[in-house]
Amino acid sequence: MKKLISILLALVLLLSLTACGVDVKEVKANVYGIAGPTGVGLANLMKDAKDGKGSLDYNMQLAASNDEIVAKITNKEADIAAVATNLASTLYNKTNGGVVVLAVNTLGVLNVVAKGVQVPTIASLMGKTIYTTGQGANPEYIINNVLKNNGLKVGKDVKVEFVSQPQELVSKVVTNEKAIVIAPQPVATAITVKDKKAKILININDEWEKFNDTKLVMGCVIARKEFVEQNPEAVEAFLEDYKASIEKTNKDIDGTAALCEEFGIVTPAAVAKKAIPLCNIVYEDGEELKTDLSAYLEFLYKQNPKSIGGKLPADDFYYGK
Repeated sequence: MKKLISILLALVLLLSLTACGVDVKEVKANVYGIAGPTGVGLANLMKDAKDGKGSLDYNMQLAASNDEIVAKITNKEADIAAVATNLASTLYNKTNGGVVVLAVNTLGVLNVVAKGVQVPTIASLMGKTIYTTGQGANPEYIINNVLKNNGLKVGKDVKVEFVSQPQELVSKVVTNEKAIVIAPQPVATAITVKDKKAKILININDEWEKFNDTKLVMGCVIARKEFVEQNPEAVEAFLEDYKASIEKTNKDIDGTAALCEEFGIVTPAAVAKKAIPLCNIVYEDGEELKTDLSAYLEFLYKQNPKSIGGKLPADDFYYGK
């Protein structure tokens, strides 16, 4: 009798554990990326999802703009999204703490590009005009920092002119022999493909690291806090998938470049192939994520609080297992 009771208790325990378990493959996850470096790390996962190999029931989409991602997150149409770090902070503030940053995916992606001008160092920009993009966002404050650390003052020593779209920087170099631009990847690479005389002369990420103790953290992946709280196992499964996707990005550049073209993340594949090694695609989570991103957001806050949504995010912004 005791033996039978023991068997029955074991069966009850087993059934209860089974009932509590979650089949993450059943969890639907709406994941959004955006064209450019922050979306590159998703390319291999998008292929897996298309082939039905992802750990979750993925619906992977590429947004047309940051504004679209903001709308998708706030309307709860997106569960997870790859975005710029300043946008992640802005969304956190806009939604009253409704998003969590899961991982860092991109470091510095800015490059000095020119064809008819010698620019061996940042200091050699003295007296010149730079064309760039990103006024009031990451690029402006990064460029200001790098110039200042090289003894150059914007408006006095260097003139900085902003264009509204990164693609406009291509025509600046192609049509002007003396133009100097600071362009994000993959636009910087696209310029060199369009005009064979144009060269990438300086990596701004390297210049940042010469004078700053913190990393230049430009891209990340976020999730709605509600989704994270309701699907903790699925979030862990996503992060494993995403980490593997990023590792494959850096190991199989040819394959990833082809996928970037297929999914419209970076086109054509020839540009993606040259740009990916310069995009600083990484995977950081846990304490490393919090340390690096919080320091970078503090830098942006000091430049302009509005650039990150008005205030620094609280600790619950950073995903913890």
